[in-house]
Amino acid sequence: MIPPAAPPPPAYVLYDWDNTLVDAWAGVAAALNAAFAAFGLPAWSLEETRARVRTSLRDSFPPLFGPGWTRARDIFYATLEACHLHHVTPLPGTEALLTARPPALQGVVSNKTGKYLRAEVVHLGWQSRFATVVGAGDAAADKPDPAPLRLALEQMGVKPGPAVWYVGDTASDMQAARAAGLTAVLLGDASHDGGIDLAAPDLHFLDAASLIQGFSGTGSGACLTGRG
Repeated sequence: MIPPAAPPPPAYVLYDWDNTLVDAWAGVAAALNAAFAAFGLPAWSLEETRARVRTSLRDSFPPLFGPGWTRARDIFYATLEACHLHHVTPLPGTEALLTARPPALQGVVSNKTGKYLRAEVVHLGWQSRFATVVGAGDAAADKPDPAPLRLALEQMGVKPGPAVWYVGDTASDMQAARAAGLTAVLLGDASHDGGIDLAAPDLHFLDAASLIQGFSGTGSGACLTGRG
């Protein structure tokens, strides 16, 4: 059997945010649990929050909270506003990863609400490292819909294609990347989201150091899945 051809090294890279570049889950969990408490619902542990939060608030809150979801939204945002910057920290290797490529060639696309996402970018002093930062609510739909990825590329003046990598940590990220016509790149082992096989990426890298190697080729740390 002839092995599949490797996707080309990236001309542009878009990143997911939470659990890809940073750890900000404690703030998200606190805000969710404030909303749950107001509705008499059981709290989620930090591990449950990591495993369950996949879609944006406008997609996830109506089924969670029913007709009163907008009240839950307001409680969530008020709590997040007060605490999220205290909890956001770069993941290991992120600083080196973000300096490995020129800022004009990379951006962020996240399901975190755009206002809070951009505040966290500024808080970390990373605003000069990205050509664009797109969050939930900025596009017509949120991931796994490809709309926010397409918006980010429009803002960068870039056409979609396999030379654009979208790097994320979940199956939803991989789904959004493929729907946008990009190379779907998994960072980490996706153990919080059902594993690598469920994510079904085009490429996966176990850590930031191996991803940096992949920027000049697949590198020794890459695994090519054969999805194309």
